Amino acid sequence: MNAAAELLAPVFAQYPLSVTSASGVWLHTADGRRVLDLYGGHAVVALGYGHPGWTSALSGQAQTLNFQSNAVPLPVRERAAARLIAFSQLDFNSVFFVNSGAEANENALKMAFTLTGRSEVVALEHGFHGRTAAAGALTWGAAGKWYGFPRPPFDVRFIARRDAAALAQISERTAAVFVEPVQGVGGAFDLGADYLAALRRRCNETGTVLIFDEVQCGMGRTGAPFAANLYGVQPDMLTTAKALGNGFPCAALLMTPRVARAVKLDALGTTFGGGPMACAAICAVIEALESEQLLDNVRRVGELIRTRCLVGPVQGFQGAGFLAGLICQRPARDIQRALLERDILTGTSGDPQVLRLLPPFVLQAAELELLRTALLEIGP
Repeated sequence: MNAAAELLAPVFAQYPLSVTSASGVWLHTADGRRVLDLYGGHAVVALGYGHPGWTSALSGQAQTLNFQSNAVPLPVRERAAARLIAFSQLDFNSVFFVNSGAEANENALKMAFTLTGRSEVVALEHGFHGRTAAAGALTWGAAGKWYGFPRPPFDVRFIARRDAAALAQISERTAAVFVEPVQGVGGAFDLGADYLAALRRRCNETGTVLIFDEVQCGMGRTGAPFAANLYGVQPDMLTTAKALGNGFPCAALLMTPRVARAVKLDALGTTFGGGPMACAAICAVIEALESEQLLDNVRRVGELIRTRCLVGPVQGFQGAGFLAGLICQRPARDIQRALLERDILTGTSGDPQVLRLLPPFVLQAAELELLRTALLEIGP
């Protein structure tokens, strides 16, 4: 056992890589390899590695003011909130900044219970919402694998995804419906505009709060600001993280005016959420997404993933933009291993046949062709 394995809790399976540095979409290893990163650190590295604007923003903020609590008003926090609301192009007027996607989801649930006074939450089969007590209770399969708590903190009902008839299970007892518009761990599975519109209608009928978990599929990963924009459905709340900070830990809960009016003094809290470093990172990410037209690139190269990569062991595609699922004829882990041998890093998912791609938004067509070539070499 090496020293790292002795010091670190053994909770993550390890890739056979020793990464020493990175630039753009490339990882550099201790043994001299140059590995194309099509996984982006679990959908985090939106701008790629070493982005100059992001690096400069963090450096400048660190020299100016590295931290101050939420009890002190900060212009950089206000700027981050204003930019995020404007970037969303949705009917949100309030932001609560936190540290992680799971924390954002926990606070969204708290607001849903506050608004409705109900005790049941509906979630979708194959969804993933985090590993904390409330978010983990909504995560499909967690109870039988890793949940660890003696009981969930509220009643949870799971319904089948894309099953319009199952929406009847949402009732006047349901406080909230929690849904990833494009499921990440569930296999880059896109729920589609028709299903999400039907879900919105059912929530309106029952007075249920609709919450979009866009921790993985948000911040431009689908080629739109959020999947809510892509599918034309307005949720009552939306959570986002991962790409929001390009590697600096941060997350956000966005609320519509109806939800925001229910927030009272001391109802929510966080120590590090909305810190000046996190807010500087958020502003830098949004600036780069907009000024460098990176969502256009996601749409353009994302379409190439759909059309150019149905070769070798890949027999189908699902997902949207740079949350792409390649449906394989053989187990995805076998294809992932073969690709890594060819210096291409990809991910798997909860679906054993789906290879998941979550590349940085700066990925270019020529770099994607390396994946196509490798898939052809691997063969059916």
